[in-house]
Amino acid sequence: MSMNDRHSSLFAARNLTMLVDFYELTMANGFLENGLGNVRTCFDLFFRRVPDQGGYAIMAGLEQAIDYLKNLRFTEDDLSYLREKGIFSEAFLQYLADFRFECDVWAIPEGTPIFPHEPLMTVCGPAMQAQFVETMLLLSVNHQSLIATKASRIVRAAEGRPVMEFGSRRAQGSDGALYGARAAYIAGAAGTACAICDREFGVPALGTMAHSWVQLFPTELDAFRAYAKVYPDACTLLVDTYHVLRSGVPNAITVFKELKAAGHVPQGIRIDSGDIAYLSKKARIMLDEAGLPEVKIVASNSLDEYLIRDLLVQGAKIDSFGVGERLVTSRSEPVFGGVYKLAAAASLAAPDTLTPKIKLSENAAKITNPGFKTPWRLFDSETGMAIADVITLADEVIDDTQPYVIFDPEFTYKRKTLTNFKAKKLQVQIFRKGECVYDCPPIAEVRKYCSEQLDTIWDEVKRFENPHAYYVDLSEPLWKLKRELLDKYFAD
Repeated sequence: MSMNDRHSSLFAARNLTMLVDFYELTMANGFLENGLGNVRTCFDLFFRRVPDQGGYAIMAGLEQAIDYLKNLRFTEDDLSYLREKGIFSEAFLQYLADFRFECDVWAIPEGTPIFPHEPLMTVCGPAMQAQFVETMLLLSVNHQSLIATKASRIVRAAEGRPVMEFGSRRAQGSDGALYGARAAYIAGAAGTACAICDREFGVPALGTMAHSWVQLFPTELDAFRAYAKVYPDACTLLVDTYHVLRSGVPNAITVFKELKAAGHVPQGIRIDSGDIAYLSKKARIMLDEAGLPEVKIVASNSLDEYLIRDLLVQGAKIDSFGVGERLVTSRSEPVFGGVYKLAAAASLAAPDTLTPKIKLSENAAKITNPGFKTPWRLFDSETGMAIADVITLADEVIDDTQPYVIFDPEFTYKRKTLTNFKAKKLQVQIFRKGECVYDCPPIAEVRKYCSEQLDTIWDEVKRFENPHAYYVDLSEPLWKLKRELLDKYFAD
């Protein structure tokens, strides 16, 4: 059994069908009672703002959303619970008993850089079903996209040095640890301390010792020698249990020389407290003078992208980083604001015609883009770099052999004509009439794809402070449709 199949099987065994907001059940029952249960609808899942005032985010969590949709089923316990509520019709309960997922689903693949307001997922199907899956789709994409985005920033700050995810013990629950580690790996982390994430997804599990190992032996030197005896070819020693420079590094040097004399290659030391910039520089000098230039220095202890950047600016001699709570919880901004909104719907009178729907608000950022849509990315033909994203109506095709006009979504006079570009649809179809038609790639491929796609985004967009705004524009037909709906409703 492949890793993907094994995890899908475990996901099915948990049966998360009822992980919904209760209103999704009351609305589904109400739709059925009003004859609207099978009316075709289209919903968009998108987000409005990049966390940490950043310039980009990373799409993640799609595989878990797919597993959820594949395994939708209502058990007798589910039906008994709903019946006991006393508010659901027997016709609705029978519908759930015979439930079969029938929606079409499109999504942006995991690892893709994403931007506000573009549809990350589009779900089209019977109103009862398309509305029902809202919570779990948002949960899957919001959580992992948040952690992947944070991990990407931290990996960038490390400037090519490996970053290991160390946050399981501080994660919000077991799923937070498992899926947080998965998302971090997609965005470039070298591995994780979370063993189950290695078993389930193939994310490399990494780790050596805690301070308790050192404390359980008579001396620090005894502890280091014991560890080296068990793991002579994978020996990284934690040197800050007592004093990094007075005992930790000197004792590590003693053990590393013994390993080398026995024909082994010592791996590294880890510093988990104190002034890491200062200690790493002193430790590097001591290791080099001892004839151990190959020994790496690992730093951990409440790190994030800003602390890592500052350490490197200070000349810290660090070869890799272990990052825990501030990554796996995205402590600086722990919410990814994805939303799920109706974009189009048919009617009983015209069941085959999708009518665009728009949500208005006094807050302009919350006004939705109407209609059944497709997001595109436009690349400069000469540089290969991304120029902008464009949202079109689903039946539009962007012909990149002709000049193309894009419109600013704020409905100003701004518009731009593009030439010499390549256009690529961002979404791929995931489900067709309820059948999964997409094979999730191995996570190592997703990680590689993420790195390649990030390379197409300008560094100005990826910087931490005041990033350049990457534009998500509207096609002319969509721009006009939105303008017409706004004029209509505001005129009323």
